[in-house]
Amino acid sequence: MKLSTKGRYGLRAMLDLALNCEESGGAVCIQSIAERQNISESYLEQLVRKLRTAGLVTSVRGAGGGYQLARPAKEISVGDVLRACEGNLEAVSCGAPGVAPCEQAEVCVTRLVWDKVNNAIEGAVDGITLEDLVDESRRKNTEGTMNTRECVN
Repeated sequence: MKLSTKGRYGLRAMLDLALNCEESGGAVCIQSIAERQNISESYLEQLVRKLRTAGLVTSVRGAGGGYQLARPAKEISVGDVLRACEGNLEAVSCGAPGVAPCEQAEVCVTRLVWDKVNNAIEGAVDGITLEDLVDESRRKNTEGTMNTRECVN
């Protein structure tokens, strides 16, 4: 499985929101996220629309408006963000919900492999929260080895 820029940038934007909403005590504007993360504003707006539709961010209107997390960072998993931006995270869709089974489905032994791979991916991304990433970012910044802008994968 390879994530596109939608998932990678969406996760960076959510981490930026988690870090900066907490520090500012309010909403964060798209322009400031785009600048810090080196992401085009128009592309970021598309991603934020997906995140908002998924119920992960809310918008705040008026002076000091922008976006903020819809719930605490400890309640938002990396998997939530990636699914909102990328859609299905399965490496192989064989046996996935909503996918028509092939004619070999009943006797296919390799399906066990794909189920394990898909379950491992889900377990990995659902087992990490935004709060975990915020904590790690702060730890790295304290050590002076990284800031969220330097991570441009």
